[in-house]
Amino acid sequence: MPHPVELRGDRVVLSTPTEADIDRIAEVCSDPAIARWTTVPAPYLHRHAVGFVTKVVPDGWASGRVCTWAVRDDAALVGMISIGDIHGHQGEIGYWLAPEARGRGVMSEAARLVIDYGFAPAPQGLALQRMVWRALVGNAASAAVARRAGFRWEGIVPQGAEQRGERFDEWRGSMGRDDPRQPAGDWPDVSFVQAPL
Repeated sequence: MPHPVELRGDRVVLSTPTEADIDRIAEVCSDPAIARWTTVPAPYLHRHAVGFVTKVVPDGWASGRVCTWAVRDDAALVGMISIGDIHGHQGEIGYWLAPEARGRGVMSEAARLVIDYGFAPAPQGLALQRMVWRALVGNAASAAVARRAGFRWEGIVPQGAEQRGERFDEWRGSMGRDDPRQPAGDWPDVSFVQAPL
């Protein structure tokens, strides 16, 4: 099973969220865009952040099924990123970012670090062979991060996503271990248009 590991880039540091981050996580996850595009509880309450930090994150690492990092820019927690649903040498990338950190390349750098870790051979990484990306249709901000990272467009899956008991259409992309880590050019125009909240 993987052990929590810190990843460092030029600007961001990725580390396990701690109890000191609970208030900040609760604050950021109340953002309407995070509620709209992710599966976090809505409304997001303080107790949800407590459960996430004290149970969800450590259980994910211990089981080897979900590796989660806090994204820190200049020591401040500005987001979260994970590789989840790890099985059969595959994992799924997921992320959210605080409003004030968007549009500055923070999540793109974090994604590169996580992708490198996911594909690196054990014990330096997870030895994945394939990584997938999924987002609700209309989440062009998430698509931009995935596209820049090198994910290839796979298409739209009708009602492929579940969010709080409802089904929604979903965009999907994937990346193989040996695929280029550079912006993919096969994404349709619709994936560049952010839907309203």
